Amino acid sequence: MKKIAFFIFALSLSIITAQSFPEKSEFTKQWSAPKQTPDHILLNLSGDPSSSISVTWRTSRQITSGFGEIAIAKADAKFVINAKRIEAKTTNLKYSNVVNNYLTSKKTFKNLNHNYHSITFEDLEPNTTYAYRVGDGKFWSEWIQFTTAEKTNMPFSFIYVGDAQNYIYDLWSRLIREGYKKAPEANFIIHVGDLIDDAHNEEEWHEWFAAGGWIHRTLPSLAIPGNHEYRPLFNKDIPLRKKTLSIQWNHQFTLPENGIDALPETSYFIDYQGVRFIALNSNEKIDEQTIWLEETLKNNPHEWAIAFLHHPIFSASTSRDNPKRRQAWKPLFDKYGVDLVLQGHDHSYARGSSSLIEDNLSTGTNTKDAAGTVYVVSVSGPKQYDVKKDWKEYDISLDKSGQDKQLFQVITVDNNKLSYKSYTAVGDLFDSFELIKNSDGINTLINNF
Repeated sequence: MKKIAFFIFALSLSIITAQSFPEKSEFTKQWSAPKQTPDHILLNLSGDPSSSISVTWRTSRQITSGFGEIAIAKADAKFVINAKRIEAKTTNLKYSNVVNNYLTSKKTFKNLNHNYHSITFEDLEPNTTYAYRVGDGKFWSEWIQFTTAEKTNMPFSFIYVGDAQNYIYDLWSRLIREGYKKAPEANFIIHVGDLIDDAHNEEEWHEWFAAGGWIHRTLPSLAIPGNHEYRPLFNKDIPLRKKTLSIQWNHQFTLPENGIDALPETSYFIDYQGVRFIALNSNEKIDEQTIWLEETLKNNPHEWAIAFLHHPIFSASTSRDNPKRRQAWKPLFDKYGVDLVLQGHDHSYARGSSSLIEDNLSTGTNTKDAAGTVYVVSVSGPKQYDVKKDWKEYDISLDKSGQDKQLFQVITVDNNKLSYKSYTAVGDLFDSFELIKNSDGINTLINNF
C-alpha cells in the first residue's frame, strides 16, 4: 500500500508540474555525457579565502590525470608565461545499476564512467585577481579569473539562493544570471540545498552546471545538500526508502572538511572578512552536529555569524514544520547571537525575527531594537508553494512573506552594518532590511520595504 500511495503522490506532482509550466526541454542522448575537454568547472571556498581557492572539473574516463595552471592576472596576456602548474587529485565515478530517476522510472546509467579532478590553489596573495585554467596538458579550459578575499575585515557581499531544483536549465538559468547581473562584484554565492530534484541524476546536474555556466567558474560557491540531494542509490533501496547523498556530491564539490567526520563537505564553517559562515546538513545526524555547532559558535572570533541550512527552523509554507531542528539549533542561535539564518526547502518566501516591532512613523520604516536572529526562507526555482500567513504558532513576528516568485538575495557586510536585499528574477526589489550592530554586539533591525 505504501508503494501505491507513493506512486500516486509522485504522479500527482508530475501532473501539477505539467499543468503549471510548458513542456520541459528535452536533450539529446549524449547531451550530459562528459568529454575529454573539461566541463562542470566549479570554484569553491574550502580554506582561508584570502590565500586559497579550490576548483573541480569533470572529464571522460579517457582523461586519467589533470592539472591546474594559475598566475596573477595582468593586462598583458603574456602573464600566462608565469603560470604555476599543479597536479590534480583524480577520482572515478562509475555507475552500475544506479537509479536514474527515483520518482518516475527505474532506468539506469549503466555505461557512465567518468573522472573528476580537483585542485586547491594555495599560498595566494590577498585581494588579488588571478587567472587559472584546468586540463590534462592537451585539452584545456579557457583562462578564468577570480579575486581572493581581503585579509582584513573589509566590506564584501555575497548572493544567497534557495532551491533551484526544477526546470533548472529552462527557468533557473534566468534567475542566477540576473543575480550576477545585479551583483557583479559579489564575492561568492551560497546555495542552500535542493540544487537539483533527483540526487543521482547526471542529466539534472548537467542542467545545473549549464544554467550557471561561467558564473560557477568565476564566482566561488558554498553549498549544502537538501532532501532532494538524498535519494535511493540502487533499485533495491527503493522499497526500504534508504536514501544516500548524491553520488556526485563529494566528487564535484571541494568544500571545507572541518565539520563532523561523518558529513564531509556537507557540514562545515568558513571565515570570510569578519563573518563566520556555518553550513549545517539538516538531513541527518542532527544531534552530532549540535555538539559541533556549539563549539563552532563558542569559538567564533568574529562579530558576525551567519548559518545556512536547508530545512527551515520556522517553516514558510503551510503544512510544514521541522521541530527537531528547531529544538536542537535555535537555542544555540539564541545563546551565541547568530545574526542571520539562511534557508530553503519550503518554496516560498518568509522573513522574521524574535523581537517586538516598534513602528517609526516619521521615517516610514519600522525597527526592532535588540533584534534577535533573523530567519529567512527563500526559493530561486520555479516550483512554488503557498506561504503561511503568520508565525504566531512560533511566537515570533513574520515581517515579510511572498509566494509565486523566483528570488535571489544580495547581502553586504560593512563593519557594523549588514544590508540585505531580495530581488525577483526580473531584478525588482522585493524585500530589504538592515542590521546595525552596536558596540555591545546587539543588533537593531531596520525594515526598508
